[in-house]
Amino acid sequence: WHLGQRFQNGHERLAEHRSFLDWLLLTIEAEAVDVLVVAGDVFDTGNPAAAARELYYSFLAQLKSSTTCHDVVIVGGNHDSAATLNASASLLKALRVHVMGGVPAQYLEQCIVLPHGAAVPRLVVAAVPFLRDAEVRQLVAGESTAERDERLRHGIAAHYHALADHLGHYRALDVPVMATGHLFAAGGTAGDAERDIHVGTLGQITADAFPDCFDYVALGHLHRPQVVGGRTHIRYCGAPIPLSFSETSHPQQVLVLTFDGAACPAIRALDVPITRELRRFRGPLEQVVQDILDHNNAGASHATWAEAAVESGLPWALVQEQIREAWQATGGRVQ
Repeated sequence: WHLGQRFQNGHERLAEHRSFLDWLLLTIEAEAVDVLVVAGDVFDTGNPAAAARELYYSFLAQLKSSTTCHDVVIVGGNHDSAATLNASASLLKALRVHVMGGVPAQYLEQCIVLPHGAAVPRLVVAAVPFLRDAEVRQLVAGESTAERDERLRHGIAAHYHALADHLGHYRALDVPVMATGHLFAAGGTAGDAERDIHVGTLGQITADAFPDCFDYVALGHLHRPQVVGGRTHIRYCGAPIPLSFSETSHPQQVLVLTFDGAACPAIRALDVPITRELRRFRGPLEQVVQDILDHNNAGASHATWAEAAVESGLPWALVQEQIREAWQATGGRVQ
């Protein structure tokens, strides 16, 4: 979600996130969703502003009155502080919100049987948060980059296999098992807004790292919706709002999974309504000015935020002046 993100020059995104969460509440009811799973990066920073925290808690409090959603599973991402998320975990558990900010001391606590407290489980979640380097491998003096890479990838895969060893028996009972993760899968496509989790290609794992007992793997970190390794049950849902100008070429969406026993679920993507458009205007000065003037912001709740890349032989001050005049002529439709 990246609640509390500030865009270029410090512009707030709270109104957009509030619109998304309001839509999500309505969608959960309309789709009769039983369980909501959030695969990390709840907040944009480890120390989110009070307004971002209020938005988070307000959403969860409103969700308690849902007539369909009985449990929520939230794991921490690389943007999140495990301590910040876990600080309210005990309280939120009373609302049947299961928070896994970081890897717990007792790693089997990541195994969540749902509905919570039910005699007969309907879903089991391996709630794996962002795995930090020190949590999955031991430091070895003098190791090369390649050796470190191999140890890191092996440690991540071993973490999932250890959990799978404790969950595989549920599939024999025809209970579906899903896992979460917050990582960079090999072959994934990133944008401008994702922070490097590890240096270079370190930590990139393949689809083979996830054991076969997982009927679905919900991944976070990459903001573009995508499937991993051609396996439709291992995928990124993506971010609910575009977080940079590079994220305007793909839809923002949530995924609805329908399980029918221990098997890959039916998967439907629902597009999230965009309340603020991010636009890139590129080309010769005359074309960029005309494109700005012609831009149609109808139906959007907020003014479009634009980035202009201009080809011109004029002094930069004159280019800026013409672009500024075009923006002002839109009456606030473009900023």
